[in-house]
Amino acid sequence: MSIARRLVVEADGGSRGNPGPAGYGAVVIDAATGETLAEAAEYIGVATNNVAEYRGLIAGLTAAKALFPDAGDALRVHVRMDSKLVVEQMSGRWKIKHPDMKPLAARAAAILPPSSVTYEWIPRAQNKHADRLANEAMDAGRDGRQWEASASTAELDAPARTPLPDRGPPGDAVAGAAKARAALAAARGGTADAGTLFEVDAGASEEPEPTDVTAVPAPEAASPQVGWAAAPDLGAPATFVLLRHGETLLTPEKRFSGSGGTDPELSAVGRDQAARAALHFAALGTVQDIVCSPLRRCRETAAAVADRLGLDVRIEDGLRESDFGAWEGLTFGEVRERYGDDLTAWLADPETAPTGGGESFTEVADRVAAARDRLTARYAGRTVLVVTHVTPIKTLVRLALEAPAQSMFRMELSAASISTVAYYGDGNASVRLLNDTSHLR
Repeated sequence: MSIARRLVVEADGGSRGNPGPAGYGAVVIDAATGETLAEAAEYIGVATNNVAEYRGLIAGLTAAKALFPDAGDALRVHVRMDSKLVVEQMSGRWKIKHPDMKPLAARAAAILPPSSVTYEWIPRAQNKHADRLANEAMDAGRDGRQWEASASTAELDAPARTPLPDRGPPGDAVAGAAKARAALAAARGGTADAGTLFEVDAGASEEPEPTDVTAVPAPEAASPQVGWAAAPDLGAPATFVLLRHGETLLTPEKRFSGSGGTDPELSAVGRDQAARAALHFAALGTVQDIVCSPLRRCRETAAAVADRLGLDVRIEDGLRESDFGAWEGLTFGEVRERYGDDLTAWLADPETAPTGGGESFTEVADRVAAARDRLTARYAGRTVLVVTHVTPIKTLVRLALEAPAQSMFRMELSAASISTVAYYGDGNASVRLLNDTSHLR
């Protein structure tokens, strides 16, 4: 029987301009001792970050195979990268849509048998060695030369490593946390009789696919957990990352722009905002699915992110903006001048619709809540980017807070801003972020 060879590959790539001058770095590590066995880096000319990251993966796997060319099926390689895109695509959880990525992914997959390679996403701070190699390669290219291993100081910046336990890939935070909470509940004398408990497979990823979760129904339903008492383990929530669409020409003029108007496209400013949001989510690496309103400004915003992440966009009609009736295209001042009494009634009563047969806040809340329920059921345990409008986002936030409809007038929601709400299996919702625009600066 062949002796198993267990290696860790850490890889990274970068581009100064995206696309721009690019390079990659990769390091092969002995999993048992933490010792560096091989380094690779190269300046590759003008390319994107994603191309450079894939090139780093290919170099790392190639170097690992070259170290033990006769190991065959006994070679086990655990890849650690801070590129969520590469990790999720090579793990088979995300589709590969970009034409530049498909041949690179195929090259990487052909180096070793798929059963011999596992993948783990790590924060950039834990990938310093490969990151430094990639930057050394780009520096060399800037100076008109290629990277040389003899001149590298990348390993000096590498974090201290400990041997990798021989029990499968690390990073199973969800399963570990679930077991810890279960043990804590048992120590307190708790029983599995509230809500729905979830058992997570030991091999699940940090954010498991729905198939990794087995529902165990409780004897009877329970009310949502309230306060600071220990809650049952309800698994990972359905997390809605709520992205308001980018600006249209109507946005800076603060005109009513709902689902009953002209369906405007993004302006040049709005397209730039969408591109910045796409870069933000690509760097963050947490979005697994994308859902959006059917209106054009949302579809364009969602498409910018989807193209960057290599994901499809699912249209949800319940996420469309409110129909503002005869107020469509008018400023608040113009509506007050023309329909003063109607505006006053609308501001005071969520049951009142705008002039001319628009939707009341109550009607909008009903369809948004129905869409929320469909999406939380579909995306349980996942992080989904929800691209929509001011009224649906404010509605989701105020419903999560169990606040009155008038609270929506107390919320600021900028174009292309990000808000986040998580929905748990016991019916609880947690508002985690509101109107974040830091990615636009």
